[in-house]
Amino acid sequence: MTRDLRTAFLAGALLVGVGGFAFAQMGGTMGGGGSASTAGSAGASQGPSGSSATGATGGSAAVGGTSATTLGTGGTSTAPAGARSSTIGSGGSAAGGTRDTSSTKIHANRNNLNGMSKARAQDRGTWSRSMTMTQVHKGEVRSRTKAMAHEPGGPPTKSTTSVGSGQ
Repeated sequence: MTRDLRTAFLAGALLVGVGGFAFAQMGGTMGGGGSASTAGSAGASQGPSGSSATGATGGSAAVGGTSATTLGTGGTSTAPAGARSSTIGSGGSAAGGTRDTSSTKIHANRNNLNGMSKARAQDRGTWSRSMTMTQVHKGEVRSRTKAMAHEPGGPPTKSTTSVGSGQ
């Protein structure tokens, strides 16, 4: 069951990341006000063999040839005896600007897993930015992604998605 859950979780996370990246790349070539798109999914299950929870968000922003994408995933499972196993992953990329930056930080201790990824591509006053925060805590997974794109002379285009497994 754990292997099947892990496989399904990773497949869903890849679909979110690849879909968002493809959308940002299309938006970057369209011109105009740019695009920002985010998506996410979370779920939990409980049964006689234990409980599990997963969650993921990702997003992309693109404008004027710049693009930025981030993704965060997390999962946790608990056996009937109380033993818990958790995982987290996060990453991001930026491209097309003269000042591109991306960073990912993962923090862990006995009770929490936290991941944060940021990506920003900037070419003069035009920029694309995406940020994802993911947390695994007490059998629950929460994730939030915010993506923004901006060209001078107009307001930024924004998209935000938050999910929680709610276990």
